[in-house]
Amino acid sequence: MLHKDEVAGKVDQAKGKIKQKVGELTDDPRLVDEGLDDQATGEVKEGVGAVKRKVADVAESVADKVRRS
Repeated sequence: MLHKDEVAGKVDQAKGKIKQKVGELTDDPRLVDEGLDDQATGEVKEGVGAVKRKVADVAESVADKVRRS
């Protein structure tokens, strides 16, 4: 299951792509830049969420092994 930060990152990326495209269509460089920033922020959030998920999975696996011992 995805971590909430992964989901938020994907949302930010989608929002950024929309802003970028609207900025390109309306010839608004500020909006294009905002869109690119949102996409970059989303990629970082998604990456952080993936790391958090993996750490939680490893911790759960270790806890299971300890309980079985």
